[in-house]
Amino acid sequence: MIQVGEKLPQATVYELIEDEREGCTIGPNSFDVHEQTAGKRVVIFGLPGAFTPTCSAKHVPGYVEQAEKLHAAGIDEIWCVSVNDAFVMGAWARDQHTSGKVRMMADGSAAFTKALGLEQDLSARGMGIRSQRYAMVADDGVVKTLHVEAPGKFEVSDAASILATLSQA
Repeated sequence: MIQVGEKLPQATVYELIEDEREGCTIGPNSFDVHEQTAGKRVVIFGLPGAFTPTCSAKHVPGYVEQAEKLHAAGIDEIWCVSVNDAFVMGAWARDQHTSGKVRMMADGSAAFTKALGLEQDLSARGMGIRSQRYAMVADDGVVKTLHVEAPGKFEVSDAASILATLSQA
């Protein structure tokens, strides 16, 4: 598992872009993790899946609600990463009203999640390889804090916990 002080792994994540802008076409766009985190403080939180109960009722809404406070605390971007495709993450973004607050990053093949060492096998529950529930702060691509949940828990990776960590720094 990645540790505090280590650089984020080389990986690509995908985001569904619904409004054409410079450098981004409409549809799924690929983003290099190193390029996207260079020179920025980014909160990255991972979760088992789009539209799943805790993820939809608590995890994502907490970050949407706390986005302004996180930005005020020096966070440049907030990413939600899940082992789903960009179309599913885009639909979930619309459902959760994340536009302008949380970037919904798809890791459809779990390449980023596996490179972090934060995958879990939920095949017995029909979900395949998924992400563990976690949250981290990366500064210029280096992990500064990492909170990984115990299986079945939601206690340390929520937005309030990250805000508390930032206020202690």
